[in-house]
Amino acid sequence: MTALIHDDFMLNTEAAKRLYHEYAKEMPIFDFHCHLSPEEIATDKKFESISEIWLHGDHYKWRAMRTLGVKEELITGEASDREKFKAWAKVVPYTIGNPLFHWTHLELKRYFGINRLLTEETSDDIWEQLNEMLQTPEFSSQKIIEKSNVKAICTTDDPIDTLKFHESIDDNKSFQTKVLPTFRPDKIVNVESESFIHYIHKLGATEEVTITSYKDLLKVIETKAHYFNKRGCCVSDHGLNIFPFSMCTYDEASAIFKKLILGEKVSRIEVDKYKTYTLVFLGKLYHSLGWVMQLHLGAIRSNNDRMFKRVGPDTGFDSIHDYQLASSLNGYLNELDKEDQLPKTIIYNLNPSQNYVVATTIGNFQREGVKGKIQFGSGWWFNDHKDGMVRQMTDLSNVGIFSSFIGMLTDSRSLLSFTRHEYFRRILCDYVGGWIDRGEAPAEYEFLGSIIKDICYNNAENYFEI
Repeated sequence: MTALIHDDFMLNTEAAKRLYHEYAKEMPIFDFHCHLSPEEIATDKKFESISEIWLHGDHYKWRAMRTLGVKEELITGEASDREKFKAWAKVVPYTIGNPLFHWTHLELKRYFGINRLLTEETSDDIWEQLNEMLQTPEFSSQKIIEKSNVKAICTTDDPIDTLKFHESIDDNKSFQTKVLPTFRPDKIVNVESESFIHYIHKLGATEEVTITSYKDLLKVIETKAHYFNKRGCCVSDHGLNIFPFSMCTYDEASAIFKKLILGEKVSRIEVDKYKTYTLVFLGKLYHSLGWVMQLHLGAIRSNNDRMFKRVGPDTGFDSIHDYQLASSLNGYLNELDKEDQLPKTIIYNLNPSQNYVVATTIGNFQREGVKGKIQFGSGWWFNDHKDGMVRQMTDLSNVGIFSSFIGMLTDSRSLLSFTRHEYFRRILCDYVGGWIDRGEAPAEYEFLGSIIKDICYNNAENYFEI
C-alpha cells in the first residue's frame, strides 16, 4: 500500500493548497480543552513504549478494536504493550473511512517521520523504530509539546486538585508553553451519581470543613474557584448529558441538597431544579472571575453495564444523546444575561441534529465590544471527523459569523494528538478554498488568509486573554 500523508493531503483545490501552505500551516496551537496529564508534563515524562503514549487511555481506538472482534485482554487487559500494539496495527487498515486512519498516519509522519502504512506486516519494524526514537531526549513530554508549536494548553481538573503540577510547570522557566488548569465541577452537579455524597464529603475535607448544607457547598466551591484563579485558571468546563433548566430559588435548592445529603429520594424535577440553581450560581461566579465557561452537551455515558463493571467509565461505551435543547439552553443563558452576568461561553454539541439550535442560540447573547462572546464549539467527539467539522462550520456560517470562530482543540489524553489541529486546518482550508473554486467567495487571499489565521489561533488567543 502506498504512502498516505503528503504536502497536499486533503487539499482538493489550488485555492485550498494556497490557503493552507501560506496561512494555516505555520500557525501555533492554542489547545484550550484537553485531558493531558499535568503530572506527565511537569515531570517531563518519557514513555517506555509507543503503546503507553498512543494506546493507553484512547477509547477511540478501543471502540474500533472491539468492533473488529479484538479480545479485551489486548485492549484494556493484561496483554503486553507489544501485543496490544500488534493488535492495533492489525486493525488500522480496516479503520479506513474513520478519522482514526488519518490520525494514525499523521502522527506517525509528523512525530516519527514514518510514511508507511501501519499494518500487521509492518508492525514489527515500526514498533522497533518508534520505541527506539521514544528513548531519545526529543521525545520527552515537554519536547513533544514544543515540537508541536503549542503556545497554551488548558487541562481538565477537578476542584479538589491541588494544582501542584501546574505550579511546577509555571516555575520551569525553560519550558515556554502555558499549561493552565480548567475548573470542572461536574461532581457537585451530577447528583444522580452513586458517588455524589462521598464526593461532597471529600470536597469538604480538602478545606477542613464538613459540608452539611447547600450554603457550605457553595462557600467551598467558591473558595476552590478563587484558588484555581490564583493559579492561572481562566476557563471552566461542564459535561452535561442533557441540559436542565427549571427555575429554582435558593431555599428550594437548599432543601433539595439536604435531601440528597441525607440519602433521601428526590424527584426528576427536584434534580433539574438543583442543577439549574447550581449552574446559574457557577455561571455568575465565572463571570465575576472573568473566566470562559465551556458546556459539553449531549453524551449518554457508560451504556454497557456489563463492560462498565469490567473496565469502568471512559472506556468507550458512550454515545450521542437525543433530547430537547432549545428552550433550556436559551433559558439558562438568558437567566445569566438578565443581570449582565453571562460569561464568555463555548457550547459543544454532540448531537449534530441540534447544530442549528446552538448556532442560532449563540446569536441571541452576543455582546457589544466582544468578538464572538458566545461560541459554537468545534466538532466534538463523534463529530471531530471531516464531515462533522464541515457540517459544524457550514451550520455556523449559514446562521452565524464564521470569521469569529475560535477553532479546534484536541480533547485528547495523548501528547501525539496535536496533529488533530493540522487535520482540522486542512479541512478548514479545503472548505474555504471550495468557496473560491466555486465562485462563492472572491480570490482575495490576504483577506481570507487572515480569517484562516484567526480561526487557527488568533481568535482563541484573543478570546482567552492569556
